[in-house]
Amino acid sequence: MTAVQQQPSLPPLGAVYRTRAGVELKEFFRQRESVVFSLALPVILLVVFGAVLDYDIGLGIPFTQYFLPGILAAGILGVSLQNMAISIATERSDGTLKHLAGTPMPRSAYFVGKVVQVLATTVAILVILLLVGRVFYGVGLPSGTDWLTFAWVALLGAAACTLLGIAVSSLARTGRSASAMITPIALVLQFISGVFFQFSQIPTWMQTVASVFPLKWMAQGFRSVYLPDALAADEPAGSWELGRVAIVLGLWCVAGLVLCVLTFRWQDRGTD
Repeated sequence: MTAVQQQPSLPPLGAVYRTRAGVELKEFFRQRESVVFSLALPVILLVVFGAVLDYDIGLGIPFTQYFLPGILAAGILGVSLQNMAISIATERSDGTLKHLAGTPMPRSAYFVGKVVQVLATTVAILVILLLVGRVFYGVGLPSGTDWLTFAWVALLGAAACTLLGIAVSSLARTGRSASAMITPIALVLQFISGVFFQFSQIPTWMQTVASVFPLKWMAQGFRSVYLPDALAADEPAGSWELGRVAIVLGLWCVAGLVLCVLTFRWQDRGTD
């Protein structure tokens, strides 16, 4: 009687996750365009706008101190939603996703790798921007409990934008079309969400549109860390609304997860 051939056993799930995370990190940092767009662009914007818009917004607060929280939020948006949507759409188009789906690797490992890559690049861009703001513009680092607010705003914002990036990737037919579709939307959100201008100076209807999306709430949460409470009066509700910031970002995490489950595809349309 012929012995039944046994399938080779897979490595432990933790080892598979670590390996996939390492692959994602190596692939990201080998792509110069992704690194420059995700990490260098926010720094360039901070340096340029910080040099040009050198004025006092009130109470002796320079505009750079107001601008830094917004650019921190925009940096998270770039390394999570934008980069995630474009990279997944590209991997779907070139057959990478189809190939991975046909391997013994658990499909969850693919998403774990992506999440680790986003977390690593989020930490990197936040550290770089904090250092640039401190060294070149004298914007102090958060202190005391402000670090806790900084951490949960960054974590919730990155989670929400990452899940949205995974979901949005399915709307694009190719990686190139994903870039053309996502980048303009991200730029518009930055302009209406209090990144480049004081949010109170933006028309009311634009404020209403911005309030639907995570970027506005991330920027507002970060402003609560960097600005005195007296300037909270300039916010639409007259306060930082940190409770609402947490609720909105949390709801976007839930909505993003549901959209991922409903829309994610391993192959382009027409090839399933």
